[in-house]
Amino acid sequence: MMGYRELTAKAGHWSKRFLREKSGSTAIIFALSLIPLVGACGCGIDLARGMMVKARLAGALDAAALAVGTTKLSDTGKLQSLAQQYFDANFTVDGLGTTHTPVAVKVDGDHISLSVTGSVPTTLLSILGVTTLDLGVHNEISRAVTKLRVSLVLDNTGSMAQTDATGTSKIAALKTATHQLLKQLENIAINPGDVRVSIVPFSLDVNTGTANVNTNWIDWKDWEASPTPNAPSPNVGPGSPCPYTNASDGYKCAGSATNDRNCNLNSNNTCVAVIPGSGDICPSAHKADANNGRGAHFYNGCWNSVPDPNKPGTWSHKWVSNDHSTWKGCFMDRAQDNDATNATPVAGDSQSMFPAENNDYCPPVALNALSFDFATLDGKVDQMLPNGSTNQTIGLAWGWQALTSTNPLNAPAQDPTVQNVIVLLSDGLNTQNRFAGDGSNASSAVDKRMALACTNAKDAKIRIYTVLVMAGNSDVLRNCATDTQKYFELTTAGQIVTAFNSIAIELANLHLSR
Repeated sequence: MMGYRELTAKAGHWSKRFLREKSGSTAIIFALSLIPLVGACGCGIDLARGMMVKARLAGALDAAALAVGTTKLSDTGKLQSLAQQYFDANFTVDGLGTTHTPVAVKVDGDHISLSVTGSVPTTLLSILGVTTLDLGVHNEISRAVTKLRVSLVLDNTGSMAQTDATGTSKIAALKTATHQLLKQLENIAINPGDVRVSIVPFSLDVNTGTANVNTNWIDWKDWEASPTPNAPSPNVGPGSPCPYTNASDGYKCAGSATNDRNCNLNSNNTCVAVIPGSGDICPSAHKADANNGRGAHFYNGCWNSVPDPNKPGTWSHKWVSNDHSTWKGCFMDRAQDNDATNATPVAGDSQSMFPAENNDYCPPVALNALSFDFATLDGKVDQMLPNGSTNQTIGLAWGWQALTSTNPLNAPAQDPTVQNVIVLLSDGLNTQNRFAGDGSNASSAVDKRMALACTNAKDAKIRIYTVLVMAGNSDVLRNCATDTQKYFELTTAGQIVTAFNSIAIELANLHLSR
């Protein structure tokens, strides 16, 4: 078998010999002159084919390396079988007649080497007697027992329902990629608890579930508040027309305090035109407002109507908030600057406490605190649904809270051998938070909160990976990542799987070399 230098030298030898030869017919001279030309062209074409096949072999061997590097198996035979399985699943049949040997695996303690050799038939080079090109790829993996705490902060906004050119929706690709990443993280752990993962779905808000309803770190002030300054007029009572309209006040009258809250968002059929006989005047959800971030916010209570015995036909009105048991588990951003930190909440300090709210732009699925129950984590991923506007800051803040050993999520005490990681995936621009934005337009004010949260988390030695899918402000997520190598900008939904696979390699502390 001849390599490129040998082929070039041989072609050159023929060229020099041809130039020295003075005898023979013109036809013979012309024919002989084609030999080095064909050889040179054949060398370029066949070497390009060879490089393409080698790249495919290398990609398949990388997948095999990740598989054996993240498994608990130590038996060489079982590792070889696993490596071959992943290699075969990832090697693309090229139609070029490529052949290859089985994957060879060699184990030396925590050091594993993999190799495969192959060959591809030549085309034009066969004229020179070179019928095949030999190829070989090699990987070396250093397995490490690394303890990890990983917060997967995942965009569950409405635009995640969009599909790419292949018809794959972003939310479907995200679920597939996350399931695969969870399996890889589970395989890293040698002992239970070596790797713990939190799932944090986010949109405008984050949902923690309702189990914490009676804790002392929840701020109920906004949740219990009435719309101000729009208390009903004393002339309004049972039988009066609803005093509020969507255009003038941002909400209408709902049928009750706990039902029909969406009447001004979806359909007027669930709004009431006339105050019922109970006298309850219940505002529906507030329309979007770019100045106060109130899109889809609804109110948790009603004004009552008490007749004034001294002034017939008039009523006094008092706001009566709903019981906290009607809370859905959602939180909005904390007060600035605690919205961009993992500061421990202090009971009675509304600046540090977490403000509860009911909001239709809150993910319906609650977050999962750090866990190594991977079946439960997988189930949480399956429940994710796209809805609402984008607030990457609150997702990042709760992802950080999941790694924090104090309220509200109380992660296990920090171990100096543990690496804390946040993986943040989003598909769009920041459009709204508690303070600004209307859910449809990008807000630089939201980006500023995001930038501060990213800086604070990185200063706390959190390793941050960011993934941007198909849209959005690349600068925000690129700057949020620990370094540019930990930022992924994707053009299709299907690339989420590839990006998460790359992150898994780093998180497994694997070193691949050829």
